[in-house]
This record gives sequence, C-alpha cells and structure tokens, in this order.
Amino acid sequence: MKAFLLLVTVLVTMVGCQTFRNSGNMPLPVAQPDTLRIATYNVHYIILDQETGPWSVGDWDRRKGPMDLAFKAIDADIIGFQEMESFSFRTNQVNLTLDWLIDNNPDYSAAAVGNPSDFPSTQPILYRADRLKMLDQGWFFFSETPDVIYSRTFNGSFPAFTSWAQFEDKDSGAIFRVVNIHTDFASRSNRIQSVELVAERIAPWIDAGETLFVIGDLNGRLGDRVVNILAATGLEFAPVRGSTFHLNRGINLFGAIDHIATVGNAELVGDPIVLREKFDGEWPTDHYPVIADYIVTP
Repeated sequence: MKAFLLLVTVLVTMVGCQTFRNSGNMPLPVAQPDTLRIATYNVHYIILDQETGPWSVGDWDRRKGPMDLAFKAIDADIIGFQEMESFSFRTNQVNLTLDWLIDNNPDYSAAAVGNPSDFPSTQPILYRADRLKMLDQGWFFFSETPDVIYSRTFNGSFPAFTSWAQFEDKDSGAIFRVVNIHTDFASRSNRIQSVELVAERIAPWIDAGETLFVIGDLNGRLGDRVVNILAATGLEFAPVRGSTFHLNRGINLFGAIDHIATVGNAELVGDPIVLREKFDGEWPTDHYPVIADYIVTP
C-alpha cells in the first residue's frame, strides 16, 4: 500500500511539474501597423449528427461565443485554422465555425475555401480584406495521390491535407504565401511522409525566392523529426514555448505542437505568444492559438 501511495505521489508530482513547466500566459502586445500578425488555431470539428455531448452541435452553441471572443482577442491579419469542419456522415456543405466567424467579423474574408466538391474548405485562412489581397489558393492531400481531392493518407486513414493561399500587402506591395498544415495525430509514419511531401511541394517556391509562412498543427514538438524535415528546407520556426494543446481542460502536459515558421523576407518581431486563457469562462477548443508578429518586406 505504501509503495502504491508513493507511486501515486510521484506521478502527481511529475504531472504537476510538467504542467507548470508548460503553462504561463504572456500578454499579447498590441498589433503594430508596420508588422503582420500571423496566427494558427486548431478549433476542433463539430459533429452535426450529435445534438449533445463533447463536440456536438449543442456543445458548439456553448463554444461559439467564446470562439468569437478568442478570434477578436488574437487580432491577427492572417489566421490559419485546422479542424474547422462540421462533420456529418451525410454529404453536406455546412461549416458552422467558418460561417459564424465571418458573420461576426465582417472585416475578414476567407481564403483556401471553395465548393467542397473541388476544394476542401476545412482549413480556411482568414485575412483582413482591407489590408491584404488574395492572389491565389490551392491544396494537396497527404497521400500517394496528393492532387486527388479527399484521397486517404499514406496508411489509408482519414484524409488530411495542406491548404495554401498567396497574398499581397496592399500598402507595402509585399507578396507572400501561407501554407496551412494539419498532420495525422495517430500515426508517426503518416506525419513524416506528410511533411516530406510538404517539403517537396514548397521547395520550388523557396527556390524562386518567395516569402513563405508555414503554419499549423504539426503534432510534433521543436526538435522532433517532423519539425526538422521542414526546418531543413530553410524554414525558421518561431520559438514557441509551452503547451499549445491542453486536452480541453487547461492541462498543459507537453510542449508546443502548433507552430509558425517562415523563410524569405519576413523577420520575427518579439516572441511568439500562446494565448492560454478561457473566454467568457469557457475553453473555445482543445488547442490554444499561437500568434507571432513579423515585418514582411517586398
């Protein structure tokens, strides 16, 4: 019995220390007009066929107000989302989260979206339409057939993909591309093959001297092979510290898996911020948003 109690005490202490190490909430500085604020946010899918319970339509009714408050607090020029999906076993074109945020934030437009029959719209990139102009957009799936929409991943699991959009800053004339990633959380081999495909696809843009932001939920921490494969292309990762996934409980057990990286004419200003807080007393989702400010030049 004593050994069991000792084991429990050690485990509780370890979890407590790890949570403390990966917590903290630095204040988000006021966005400056000469910087570009980039953010990434995994907002979890909604199950349309479920009225109550976690991630149900009823749960969305609880979360949607806090989600909008979080979006406004982030105050980004560009924010890429992952898992922004209203999932149903029936064919549908519903995206409750996207519609809600666009309806409540009319200064923003959505890139990396389209008719779901030919453009997967569950990883949109929202941007300030008064400052930025979208020039192009596209996608590719983490698959042996990446240009086939909704093709399953390398091991046959649910489809996962990259969305991207190219923008022009109307004031400075700077042109840059945002590449928005969400890798498979369950399969390491899928993650590795997925980022290898991303590295292959972005290489021509890098070789052409473009400025890129690669953002999203990589399900890998700094130093992990998943991150290092992308870093080998020349991408520089913002030094995000602490947890970005919190189990929908504010429990911060391990380091950041959501990242922002860049290559080209973009200089990080200050430290990246992880906004670890509730909004209106609720967690909007099971991830925290990651935010970073950059000076981007033509």
